[in-house]
Amino acid sequence: MAATATVEEKRIALLIDADNAPAAKIEVILAEVARYGVANVRRAYGNWKSQSLKGWEAVLHEYAIRPIQQFAYSKGKNASDMAMVIDAMDLLYARNLDGFAIVSSDADFTPLVMRLLTDGVKVYGFGEQKTPEPFVNACSKFTYIEALGQPAGADVPAEERASTPPRSAQDLGEDQRMLRMLRRAVDAVSGDDGWSHLGAVGHQIGNQASFDSRNYGYRKLSDLIEATGLFDVRRDNQIVWIRERPQQSAKPKVKAKSK
Repeated sequence: MAATATVEEKRIALLIDADNAPAAKIEVILAEVARYGVANVRRAYGNWKSQSLKGWEAVLHEYAIRPIQQFAYSKGKNASDMAMVIDAMDLLYARNLDGFAIVSSDADFTPLVMRLLTDGVKVYGFGEQKTPEPFVNACSKFTYIEALGQPAGADVPAEERASTPPRSAQDLGEDQRMLRMLRRAVDAVSGDDGWSHLGAVGHQIGNQASFDSRNYGYRKLSDLIEATGLFDVRRDNQIVWIRERPQQSAKPKVKAKSK
């Protein structure tokens, strides 16, 4: 009897900067990481003697996260950052991982992300909305933890699980970087009729930069694209097609001839 073929799951190292990440969001972060693979390495870095990390201590054992102790050797210096970088490079050189998930709102990890990407591994970033753009843009995909909402439980209504309100068409229209990225992606994969498959558009965007529609308050990429008001969206059963609407130029006014 032939064995059933199984898809090999991606192996991901979850590295948490406990000094710059809220413990209350660990459940939804782990659920998000599970979309990309198995977090078979789970480590949280910090000075566990500090009272500020008491919230993390309560969830470490529950979610099988290994605490890595780092003492503050001098004031104003974060030893946890250095420990995370060293461990990440050791894990990279071991060649037994497919990706990294880094939880932090600290832009100091930007060089690390760029180094990991050069070895062909994916880097998924998670941080608060205060996270500086260099770190956000460096990741293969960065998701604001506010956009992940609350853990999905019976006591949490579905409408309350996503805490980032949808941005209006006017607000989206002011984000020229995002609009240029959408337009380029749609144009790059469009057919002769101008229509582009949504899946191909999403893949093209992922190759360009870090992007997550939930950061704008929309659960699906198609919802975000439709909300801009700049694209036509066509649905054929489960298949979604996108086409940029032609820009309408204002017609010049014709002056009435004087008699």
